[in-house]
Amino acid sequence: MCGIAGEIRFDQQFADVRTVVDMTEAQSRRGPDGEGIFSLGPRCFGHRRLSIMDLSHRAHQPFVDNSLGMGIVFNGAIYNHHELREELKGAGYQFASTGDTEVIIKAWHAWGPKALDRFYGMFAFALWERDSGVTYFARDRLGIKPLYYSLDTRRLRFASSLPALLVGGDIDTSLDLQALHHYMSFHAVVPAPHTILRGVRKLPAGTYMKITPDGDCSIKQWWNLEFKRNEDDEKRSFEDWKSEVLDALRLSVKRRLVSDVPVGVLLSGGLDSSLITGLLADAGTRDLRTYSIGFDAVDAEAGDEYYYSDLIAKHYGTVHEKLHIPADHLLRSLPDAIAAMSEPMVSHDCVAFYLLSQAVSRHSRVVQSGQGADEVFGGYHWYPPLTDISDPARGVAAYRNVFFDRSHEELMGLLNPDIRLEDASGHFVERHFAQPGADSVIDRAMRLDTTVMLVDDPVKRVDNMTMAFGLEARVPFLDHELVELAARIPARHKVAEGGKYVLKEAARAVIPAEVIDRPKGYFPVPALKYLRGDFLHFVRDTLDSRAARERGLFRRDAVEAMLEAPDSHITPLRGSKVWQIALLESWLQTRGL
Repeated sequence: MCGIAGEIRFDQQFADVRTVVDMTEAQSRRGPDGEGIFSLGPRCFGHRRLSIMDLSHRAHQPFVDNSLGMGIVFNGAIYNHHELREELKGAGYQFASTGDTEVIIKAWHAWGPKALDRFYGMFAFALWERDSGVTYFARDRLGIKPLYYSLDTRRLRFASSLPALLVGGDIDTSLDLQALHHYMSFHAVVPAPHTILRGVRKLPAGTYMKITPDGDCSIKQWWNLEFKRNEDDEKRSFEDWKSEVLDALRLSVKRRLVSDVPVGVLLSGGLDSSLITGLLADAGTRDLRTYSIGFDAVDAEAGDEYYYSDLIAKHYGTVHEKLHIPADHLLRSLPDAIAAMSEPMVSHDCVAFYLLSQAVSRHSRVVQSGQGADEVFGGYHWYPPLTDISDPARGVAAYRNVFFDRSHEELMGLLNPDIRLEDASGHFVERHFAQPGADSVIDRAMRLDTTVMLVDDPVKRVDNMTMAFGLEARVPFLDHELVELAARIPARHKVAEGGKYVLKEAARAVIPAEVIDRPKGYFPVPALKYLRGDFLHFVRDTLDSRAARERGLFRRDAVEAMLEAPDSHITPLRGSKVWQIALLESWLQTRGL
């Protein structure tokens, strides 16, 4: 796992090596084990390395293969690189390293962009051809690894984090108002290619981009998730689906053990992380390390799930570490957690992952985590009401009702009157629901959540917070074969009995029933939901600051009303609307914008 950066010029100028060095250095926490720069005329590439596969200098990046006339900077992990290496050796290719980076170059030389279909893993990379001058950028199927860029007629710059691009300067940092609408409607999700800043874009998941020496840019989607079932799928029994899910997840967890360092687990105590722990134990993982975090309770809302994480840790005899964060420590850590965000992320557990990653990184360099199971296996409470709706138009309205943080009208009443927007978020959902590949409303909703909302909320959150401490997080529920399998399972098998039914029943063969049948939990940080005391002061100071007032993004009377009664302003998904606007303002101030 690493950080990548670079610049490609289209105006006959040399690439700015100093700027690429600065962008690369800005990502040093993503890759604390080494740094490299490669520059040739109009192109310059930088890399920060976190050594996970092939710990030797032979895998140093930028990796240049002079015999093939190709080079690469790569962030991620290809879990089947051993198998691909053997296939490529059989085709006559020779290797100088034992890691996954060199495999990508050889595979691309052998198969071109079709090599992407052969990669099992998470990745974002820039690969250049010396002789043609063409550079390719690619991102994995589910956007687990990020890739940001800025593009104009003079040049393209790219990086693994948005703040690294800002270090290079000369970027339009005005707010993208369409992205703002998404942020305020989708609890901070801004779907690609947009970001909250007008001058920065991100490569969508499952796509690759081709850049020619004269600046011609083309983007192609190379993977698409379809919720299609053949006749055999419709006839297959629940028991068969259950068996297939467990086999696929077992394989996914095993794949993510490919590493030259030990692999641990972020164990929340919920079904998903508990199941991963159980499967790793079944796979014979010795001295498995597990980690849990908890916070102070607020009112009647608990701040930890230690009971269940302790149960799993004891059941499997893991080397378990619990981290309890007092309220004052949580508050002190907020500025650092916000600074670690590539984009403003409102989820309360961002700071939880930040602090957990800090503690875990002292003992482990790679962990598996349970993100994605709710989207992939229908675990959210807003799915069952969608199963009885057949009309797509009614489906869009129903999705809005259960998912959106606020209506378009409420948002217009919160923003400065000078800001006039169309209903960008509503139109986005309408367009997504209208795409082919999913026939029912519930399948369209789960497709949207899996391919968009998941990518730019839980997945981005885990990448940002773990990589802030050079910790690689692997997400077995987002193995593309498992995701494709789940898309074929009829929705009734997923959303029954409170959601994730087929996954829960499959899990009974692995983990204790007490964890499976528990009430659904959430990685709780109640202090950021029910703002009290010093936390409310932090929010008020942010929104009352001179920078916020001069920005004039929100109506002052609306902000004051929210601050007077923060508990009255909770989203349908139980997030704080007050924290949402404060987080955006704090992130902008942190970035000096």
